[in-house]
Amino acid sequence: MSKREATEPGVGGLGALHEEIIACRACPRLVEWREQIARDKRRAYRDWTYWGRAVPGFGDPRARLVIVGLAPAAHGANRTGRYFTGDRSGEFLLAGLQRAGFSNQPRSDHREDGLRLTDAFISAPCRCAPPDNKPLPEELARCTPFFDRELALLPVQVILALGAIAWNASLAWMQRTGVRVPSPRPAFGHGAEARLAGAPVLVGSYHVSQQNTQTGRLTPAMFDTVTARVRAVLDAPREECGGASLFA
Repeated sequence: MSKREATEPGVGGLGALHEEIIACRACPRLVEWREQIARDKRRAYRDWTYWGRAVPGFGDPRARLVIVGLAPAAHGANRTGRYFTGDRSGEFLLAGLQRAGFSNQPRSDHREDGLRLTDAFISAPCRCAPPDNKPLPEELARCTPFFDRELALLPVQVILALGAIAWNASLAWMQRTGVRVPSPRPAFGHGAEARLAGAPVLVGSYHVSQQNTQTGRLTPAMFDTVTARVRAVLDAPREECGGASLFA
């Protein structure tokens, strides 16, 4: 199966999973909100037909790096149907990924603009745009099987967690796969790194939200330091990758 086939709707593997994600209506609050946003629209996008559905992951189906965000943005992925596409957060993230060699272009405006990720895949613990960008615990729980199944289909060696929710969701995923996660759990921080036996290496970064990038809490140089660390881990001999071979 080619890379293109692996992610096409109607084809097995990621394609079949992503069809399930797109069709999901399990959380009434999120369904109502995402569809309301798609109807009302933002004035700048009044000519758009919003996606208004759950958002599947995106990227290279052979990716060793999985980038974990939080949830679709109301007028970003909820409009375009792809994470970090059509918003300022995506511009910051994709520019950084291009500098690190994971993306072929520094921004993405829509799903057909030619964006390709190499050795990287973007996922999230929540698949629908939540009110105030805050999914409820029970909503995250309903999305958990999608998150688990998506990661299980990827040869992940490194997880880059964008923010504390993504960090904790990644640790919880490791625990569900049988990895022993110590108590207290490894703490999130920008540049934090967790190496647990039998698990991909977990690296933390502040989220690429405008609240962080426009205030200087997260700068391009800070993000480049993190992606350089990710690249170093991926380029290291396999036995140094925190047991990641168990997931390959």
